[in-house]
This record gives sequence, C-alpha cells and structure tokens, in this order.
Amino acid sequence: MAASSDEHAPISDAARDAASQAAPEAGADEGDRGLRHGTTAYRRATLAMLCAGLATFNALYSTQAILPTFVSELGIDASTAALLVSAATGMLAVCIVPASILSERLGRGPVLITSAVLASLLGLLIPAFTDPAVLIALRGLQGAVIAGVPAVAMTWLSEEIDGRDLPRAMGLYIAGNTVGGLTGRLIPAGVLEFSTWRWAMLTAALWAVVMAAALWALLPRQRFFRPKEIHARSELRAMVGHWSNPRLALLFLTAFTGMGTFVSLYNFMGFRMIERFGLSEALVGAVFLMYLSGTWSSARAGSYASRFGKGPVMAVGAASMVVGVLLNGLPWLAATIAGLFVFTAGFFAMHSIASSWVGAIATENRAEASSMYLFCYYVGSSVIGWVSGFFFLRFGWSGLIAWLTLGSLLVTAVAVVLLVWQRRHPAEAA
Repeated sequence: MAASSDEHAPISDAARDAASQAAPEAGADEGDRGLRHGTTAYRRATLAMLCAGLATFNALYSTQAILPTFVSELGIDASTAALLVSAATGMLAVCIVPASILSERLGRGPVLITSAVLASLLGLLIPAFTDPAVLIALRGLQGAVIAGVPAVAMTWLSEEIDGRDLPRAMGLYIAGNTVGGLTGRLIPAGVLEFSTWRWAMLTAALWAVVMAAALWALLPRQRFFRPKEIHARSELRAMVGHWSNPRLALLFLTAFTGMGTFVSLYNFMGFRMIERFGLSEALVGAVFLMYLSGTWSSARAGSYASRFGKGPVMAVGAASMVVGVLLNGLPWLAATIAGLFVFTAGFFAMHSIASSWVGAIATENRAEASSMYLFCYYVGSSVIGWVSGFFFLRFGWSGLIAWLTLGSLLVTAVAVVLLVWQRRHPAEAA
C-alpha cells in the first residue's frame, strides 16, 4: 500500500523502503534510472509536488481561520462551525486507504491529479451556499477527494525520483504542504478584512485551482509504476493488526490525542483573539504564522533524536504542549502568542519523531503502520476538534483550556512511557 504523508510529515521509513526498491542498481542503463536533480523532468516533478501541497492543504484548512465569521454570518454555534474543519479532516482519514488502494491499480499520477483538481473545484462551490448542513457536507466531500494526495504523493516520488535525490524532492513536497496550510488560513483571513466570507473562500479556492492546474501541467508521466492487485480486506487486517504491538498502539494514541488537541486550540483561537483581545480578522489569520515554529522544530527533531534519542525529544515536545496550553489560559496577548509558539513547536517535534518511530518499530507491513498512524492523526483532528466545541460553548475559554490540558498531559504521559521503554531497550529503539 502507498506510504502516506501529512502537513508536516518527515520522510517515513516506509517511503525510504519504497525509494530503495524503486531506485535502480548502479549498473543499470541511464535511461532506466529515476529522475535526477538538475534535469528538466526532475524540476517539473518537484514543482508539481510543491503545487500539489499548495493546492490540497490550502483547500483542507481554508475555513479554520475564519470560523468566528461563519458563526456570526450563518447563525451557528462554535461547535457546529468547527465541523467545517472536522468534516474535511474526518473524511480525509476515512478515504486515505481506499485512495491508496486505487492508486495501486490506476497509477499514482491519475489519483494525484484527480484528487487535487476535484478538491479545488469543490472549493469554488462553497461560496454559493449559506445552509450550514450543505456547507458541512461539501467540506466532507472535499476532504474525501483531498485524500488522494497525502495517500500517494510520497510513493510517486519514491518510485520516480532517483534515490540519491529523493530527500531533496521530499523536502520540497513537505514545504508545499506547510505553505499550503498557511495560505489556506492566511488568504481567507486577509480577504475578509475588506470583503465578505464568500469572497474570502472564493479567493482561496481560485488559488487552489491555479495550483492544481499547475500540478496537472507539470507532473511527468510515470515510468516505474506497475499495476498490482491489492485486497482491501488484507490491507485493513494488516493495519488493525498493528494495534497488538503496545508501542505502536501508544504512538497511534499519541497521533489521535496530540493532533486533536492541536487542531482544537487553533479552531477556537480566533474566537479568543477577537472577543478577548479585539484583533481584526486579518490579524487573527496572522496568528497562524506560528505554524512556522512547527516547521522549524520538525526539521530539527531528527538531529536532536540522533544525539539524545527519540524518547527524550518526544517527551520534551509533549511537555512543551502542556506549557503552551497553560500559557494560553493566561489573560494576556503576549502570553497567548508565546504559548502558541511553544505549543506548535512542541507538537510538531513530537509528531515528527512519533511518525518516524512507527516505521522503526514496525518490522513488517510498514506502510500499513504509517497509514494507521495517519488515520489516527486525522480522526483525532476531526473527533476531538468537534468535541472541544462543546467544552468551549458550555464552559468558555477556561473550560476549553482545562480540556486541552488533559489532552496534552495524556500525550506527555504516553511519551514518558515510550521514553522509559527506550532506556530499557536502547538497541530496539534506534
């Protein structure tokens, strides 16, 4: 099954395995090798993958920064508004495995292009409706078709790029995911400063359409893909079977609770910024620049893990989430911004280590283990992100912070257990 990726995912062990299988032997004919850095085809491929991330993650998170506006304009509560994010991430989680299986039969390229184009075009429909139920349904459908990109993008790169140049290509794809997530929040928030939510969503959707069209135009034809039969039942059995490994189960729990806590804080941060601190919509959108601290921490987590071990880095990242959540409970803007910085950096450092650790622990069916981790990651985003709305509505910001503190503490407890295990079994944890 195809290896998966997400907004800040490091290069997984499953992707590296695929790369080693896809890369030809040193003595192979030059024409049979994967795409090399410096060639026109390589540039087209990496730019296409950059555009894939820009298109799909822009579409996935286009509603998050302006949830307070949906509450006021559509007459819904904050919990219902959160479904405009949760419906998309939840359906993405459900459809990642089917999209991956489909790509084994139809090819990675067709799934990538169809996913990005359909998701972007669906975004153009959102400004045409005001019925909350219809909007939530459209967002769910959008999340379902987005799933094709994170399901197969890494596998396309692993199969088509020469193994020696694969890390560079993966890095550019992940950068597109990060920037796509940022533009999905910043563009609507910026447009909302001088126009309506309809124009804000339309502008974000048009940007996604342009990026999807660029992906379609640039993506080279596949050369190394070979169709094969994949049975959904056996794939699902392999995924579920990984829960019998206690260490993998803990990492899956970390993905579910960690991402759920993370997306919940950002879902309702806009309400806090507007109601407590009186910021404008554009300034609320600028708060999402804190995501860059996650880009920084995830990029360095691997080197820190090499020096200190996976467990310590993951435990520090998880503990940073607790500190960040508690700082957000204070009534000062400076503390809130600092808390977001620490919280975001800690989450993505922890997630970077946890997602790569899955591949190290799973000695077989690694792609299925990575898919289960990513499934838990997005289900947590959807379910906890929605449930958190009830705490926010019933108990206000303090109640939400108490709820998210419990989530952060649970993630930290899991990380500490894994840290203790690593110290007792250092050879297995390498």
